[in-house]
Amino acid sequence: RILTVPAQNGPDTKKGFARLHEWSSWSNRHFRKGDWDVCSPEIARELSAIGYVFARRLHMAAQVPIGVIDASRGGTTVETWTPTPVLKKIETKEVKGLLAEWEKKVAEFDPQKDLQKRVENHHNWVKNMKKQGREIPKGRTVPNDLRPGPAMDQNRPGNCYASMIAPIAGLAVKGAIFHQGFNNAGGGSAGADMYYQIFAKMITAWRDAFKDPQMPFGIISLCTAGEPQTRDDYLEKMVNGGIYIREAQYKTFLDFLKAGDGNVGFASSFDKRRSWYHPQLKIPVGERISRWALATQYGFEKDVKWKPPMYTEMNLEGGKIILKMDTWVRAVTNGPIEGFAIAGKDRRFQPAEAEWLVTGKDQHNRPKHDRRVIVLSSPHVPDPIHFRYAWGRNPMGNLQSADHNDLPFATQRSDDWRMENVPVKLTGFDDLAPKDFARRANHESQKALRLDDLGRRLKEAQALIDEHRQRYEQERDSERKRAEEKN
Repeated sequence: RILTVPAQNGPDTKKGFARLHEWSSWSNRHFRKGDWDVCSPEIARELSAIGYVFARRLHMAAQVPIGVIDASRGGTTVETWTPTPVLKKIETKEVKGLLAEWEKKVAEFDPQKDLQKRVENHHNWVKNMKKQGREIPKGRTVPNDLRPGPAMDQNRPGNCYASMIAPIAGLAVKGAIFHQGFNNAGGGSAGADMYYQIFAKMITAWRDAFKDPQMPFGIISLCTAGEPQTRDDYLEKMVNGGIYIREAQYKTFLDFLKAGDGNVGFASSFDKRRSWYHPQLKIPVGERISRWALATQYGFEKDVKWKPPMYTEMNLEGGKIILKMDTWVRAVTNGPIEGFAIAGKDRRFQPAEAEWLVTGKDQHNRPKHDRRVIVLSSPHVPDPIHFRYAWGRNPMGNLQSADHNDLPFATQRSDDWRMENVPVKLTGFDDLAPKDFARRANHESQKALRLDDLGRRLKEAQALIDEHRQRYEQERDSERKRAEEKN
């Protein structure tokens, strides 16, 4: 069965919702919401695709009835899904600043001035249309309604919780999965800090709402966006707020795990690459998070693996970084491992060569490898101290568990350097608002890293020339002499 919660608005806690037909701009039609329906191809069209695949797999594997409540909404932030009283208890400058900003926007909004501006815009638009000799569409009239403004904005902190989670609070739900982050990705390091400060509190608040302090909660990391990262633009593509949101999601999972909470799961989605901010490969992502639920909630712990490979120890030895893993790992294609970058104290990252630790030779004199240990190095970083992995919005990265084909190593890093301070600290823009500062920092960092990418490529090209020049000239001379002898 499927129940889709209507997209209500407003900060006041709702006790329920209407049964209605809600317009979908994606499908250009109305869909029934607010009531239970039998799952069918027609009904499932507007359901979360990842949610549907997740529920379908649970039903097929566990052979139990599954009811799906779709309380999703596009274009939203983590703070709107968190109760306002919970947000007000978070004593950080980022969260306090966010709440103050919204309070100011709500207080300063004037419905009459807003209407006046809309009327002026309408008349200007009509004037331009007539000037161009274009017909005014039927039904396009002068605005005459008063809008509620920021108070009812879907991203006002607490609004989606009050309007879409509170109405179903208290139901005996089995658990929840959560896939979000795009609309939090524009705030730079401060925005990622705020996400991390809020996310665990949001999970706890949902557990409180459903009266289950151990309610299973599955985190699906932020998906890709933009063109894929390549070795040529590797460093430039490392500057993106979405990467830090993805990291905050993984860190939140680790915090619960290390605290002994085995009911919070995690699944990466960055490797299901598409150059769009919605993951178009829905089925693999839904299947991946379903394995967590099957293993931890439905008795399949012996048959189903779900936990991503993790590094347990990092050491610096002889100009290399040594990572010890908790399981055997390999590249997706059994080829070279890609996706690691390393940096020294100068904070200038470079793509790293990643190899398994050589422990000796076998009876055929071939190298023996410890596939639980990865060695990172780069000729451009003589004394590395930190690593990053899958550090791009659409990143390179192909490391996964060796005994399962679908458990990738998550986006993560060993440093705590802020985005605005890599490779150099941005100064002179302290008067900018946080989001404006983040945009400026992105621009300046990308310029610097674009040069670093070019510098590395030039060095590698020169090294290639130096390595092969003598052989090339010798073979070219030999070829020329043979041609002369024939003539």
